[in-house]
Amino acid sequence: MGDISMTYNAAAATQNQDHTLDIEPDQQWTVWTTSAHIITAVVGSGVLSLAWAIAQLGWVAGPAVIFLFAFVTHYTSCLLADCYRTGDEVTGKRNYTFMHAVSTILGGSKVKLCGILQYTNLYGTAVGYTIAASISMMAVQKSNCFHASHDHNPCLTSSTPYMIIFGVSEIIFSQIPDFDQISWLSVVSAVMSFTYSGIGLGLGIAKVAENWKFKGSLTGISIGIVTPTEKIWRILQALGNIAFAYSYSMILIEIQDTLKAPPPSEAKTMKKAGLFSVSTTTIFYMLCGCVGYAAFGDTAPGNLLTGFGFYNPYWLLDIANVAIVIHLVGAYQVYCQPLFSFIEKWAATKWPKSEFINKNFQVPILGCRPYKLNLFRLVWRTIFVVSATILSMLLPFFNDIAGILGAFGFWPLSVYFPVEMYISQKKIPKWSTKWVCLQILSASCFVVSIASAAGSVAGVVSDLKVYHPFQSNY
Repeated sequence: MGDISMTYNAAAATQNQDHTLDIEPDQQWTVWTTSAHIITAVVGSGVLSLAWAIAQLGWVAGPAVIFLFAFVTHYTSCLLADCYRTGDEVTGKRNYTFMHAVSTILGGSKVKLCGILQYTNLYGTAVGYTIAASISMMAVQKSNCFHASHDHNPCLTSSTPYMIIFGVSEIIFSQIPDFDQISWLSVVSAVMSFTYSGIGLGLGIAKVAENWKFKGSLTGISIGIVTPTEKIWRILQALGNIAFAYSYSMILIEIQDTLKAPPPSEAKTMKKAGLFSVSTTTIFYMLCGCVGYAAFGDTAPGNLLTGFGFYNPYWLLDIANVAIVIHLVGAYQVYCQPLFSFIEKWAATKWPKSEFINKNFQVPILGCRPYKLNLFRLVWRTIFVVSATILSMLLPFFNDIAGILGAFGFWPLSVYFPVEMYISQKKIPKWSTKWVCLQILSASCFVVSIASAAGSVAGVVSDLKVYHPFQSNY
C-alpha cells in the first residue's frame, strides 16, 4: 500500500476540507439508524457458526466466552467512541475514520500498521461473506432439489457459480458512491439478520422438542469423535469464530461520523447505540448458539441452518437462506465502503489533475436523480470485488476463514488501538491502576488471538489436503 501514513494524511486533508465547508455538518443519522449499521456489521454470518463453536467448548465455557467477547467488544467500543474527537468530546477536532483517529492521536509507524491490519481485515471479510453467501445459495438449490426428487438425488453442486452470482451483485452495489447513501441497505440487512436468526432459533427449539432432551456436555466435543490434538485445535478455532462474530470496531468511527451533531456529543449517542446493538446481538448469539448445540450436540454443523436437513421444512429454510444472502449483500458494503473511500481519496490527492480519477459523468436514470459515474470508482471497485470472489473460490472454508479473520482482527483493531488511543486521549498516567488494567486487558486478548489464529490456520491446512480448487462439489 506504499507509505500509508503519508498517503493517508494527504487523503485525510482532502476529507477535512470537505467537512470544513460547514462548521457543524448536518449529520443524517439517529441512534436507531446507527444501531442498524452496527447490527448489520455485527450480526453477520458469524452467528451461524456459534453452535459449532459452543460444541467445541461445552456448556460451561461456550456461553462464558460469548459473554466475555461481548463485554470486551462493548467496552473497547466505548473507548473508541471517546476518540472520535481529539480533545474535547463536543468541540474537539473530528476524526472521520478509524485510521484518521490513529493518525491524529498516535501517529508514527502505528498509522501504517493500522492501515495494513484494518484494510486487510476488511478485504478478508469480503472473502468470508462471499463464501457464506454461496453456502446459503447452495442450500436453497439443494433443498429444492431434495424436495423435487423425494430425497433420491444426492444433489451435488459446486459453490463456484454462486460465488460468481454474489460477486456480480456486489459489483453493482459497490457503485453506491458513499457510506452515507447506504442507510436503506443497512436497515434491510438488519431486518434480514433477525429473520434468519429467528428461523434458526425456532428450528433449533423444534429439534430439541423432537429429541426430548438437551444434547451436549459440560466440556464440549468428546474425545473419540476427535483426537485430543484435534480437540485443542478446534477449541482455539472456536475462539476465533466467536471473535469474528463480534468484530466491528474497525468501522465504528466511520459509523459514528454519520451521527447528528451535538448536543448530545456523538460519543454519548454512539455508546447508547453500541450498548443496544451489542446487547441485542448477544441475546441472539446466546439463543442461536445454545439452542443449536442443544439440538445437535457434538455433531453441531459449521452452518446452523444446513444442519436441519435441506428439505424439512424446505420452504422455511429457503426463506432463512435467502435472508442470509440479502443481509450479506448489505454487510459487504458496510465493511468495504471505508476501504473504497480511502483508496479513492488517496488517488484523488495523488493525481488531482487526472480526469479518469476525478471526473464524474452524469448518467440519467428514469424517475431518479442522475447517477454520477466515476470511471476510477467503477474500475477499482470492480477489481476489488472480482479479486475477493476469486480468492473465495480458492479457499471456500467458511469456519476456517472466519476463525482467521477473528483472530487476526480482534486484538489489534478491537482492543489494542482503542486502548492505546484512549490512554493517549485521556492522558492516563503510566503504571496507574487504570493504565495497568487496560494493559492487562490488551495482553490477555493478544494471547487469545494468537492461540485462535494457530487453530484456524491448522484447520485451513487440514482442509487443503482434501480440497481441489474449482472442482469440489457439496
